Amino acid sequence: MRLIVWGINYAPEVTGIAPCNTALCEHLRAAGHDVEMVTSFPYYPAWRKRDEDRGSLYRTDVIGSVPVHRCWHYVPARVSAWKRILHEASFVLTSLLRVLALSRADLLIVVSPPLLLGAAAWFTRTRYVFHVQDLQPDAAVGLGMLKRGIFTRLLYTLEAFAYRHAWRVSGISEGMLAAFSAKGVPVEKCVLFPNGIRLDAQPARGAFRRRHGFGEDEFLAIYSGNIGVKQGLDAVVEAARLVRDLRVRIVICGDGADRARIATLAARTENVRLLPLLPDSEYREMLADCDVALITQVAGSGRSFFPSKLLPTFAAACPVLSVADADSELARAIAECGGGANVSPGDSAGFVAALEGFAQDAAKRTACARAGRAWIERYELTRVLADFTAEVERAGT
Repeated sequence: MRLIVWGINYAPEVTGIAPCNTALCEHLRAAGHDVEMVTSFPYYPAWRKRDEDRGSLYRTDVIGSVPVHRCWHYVPARVSAWKRILHEASFVLTSLLRVLALSRADLLIVVSPPLLLGAAAWFTRTRYVFHVQDLQPDAAVGLGMLKRGIFTRLLYTLEAFAYRHAWRVSGISEGMLAAFSAKGVPVEKCVLFPNGIRLDAQPARGAFRRRHGFGEDEFLAIYSGNIGVKQGLDAVVEAARLVRDLRVRIVICGDGADRARIATLAARTENVRLLPLLPDSEYREMLADCDVALITQVAGSGRSFFPSKLLPTFAAACPVLSVADADSELARAIAECGGGANVSPGDSAGFVAALEGFAQDAAKRTACARAGRAWIERYELTRVLADFTAEVERAGT
């Protein structure tokens, strides 16, 4: 089959949706399909383009035998709700023109966000799968980034339009599929396509601590990934001041639109350390040295997306302390597998108690690590991609 995967993120971006899109394209290519990717110039999570990409309108790279068609898009220096809308709209426009210029595909695999790609896919008059990584309108309203009104009604209308005209609608969690059903998507159109993880051997302990000057006796609670509004890391930094166990160090590794503000807060807190986003090899070493991984969400956002960083964390047999609404996908996963503990956003005392509890109870950490590692087997990458590929191939029958 001739397939075009269409989404705003791709390699060499190392966090967020990009690794998922990259793995999908490479798997489809290896399965014998003619695959091309239409995407943007790399910008995430730093929210800035590389110097060599500035001013480029279109370019085609080849990454892992996959042609990658890059399209210009606006990247704001400071991210706001309306600037993000312009950012996504610019990509939708330039990438639609690029898709229309390519040889017609048998099937489009459209990755949202951006939500508007669903309407753009319909415009091509090509059958498409609408793959949802983030329930974007729900998240924007839940975060307070957009007020309910005419504009949000328009977004929900566009969302419904994308679902209605898609051949299949796929989501990354059972909760997301339930949300599709509640929005009127027929069950027979819904496909579970979770983000997958490679269950490779893990590096030995110690390299990350030596590189960054942490002692073996220090207890490292580490957040790694995007530093944005949805993560609510300011609450973690503020709660760090309440930690009484002198061995505890909170480490934040990453980049994103909210990094400068978090860096200012962290500079005033002795037991918080900010590090840049790590390349893959150092990220794996970080997980090997992490005593408990922090995965955080602000109140009201947890039902709209599922943090993919949970998968490599459990794959590395690392326990998790999450900050999320009790009805979030993240909290449900933690409770289901027993791989850690969850506290509600805004509960600083509960967060500190849970953190110090992990620091003082090695047996609890070991039990959570084993439970999370056992649970993650279902998300083994090759299995996940093979199941989705089988669904895609039904479009050609």
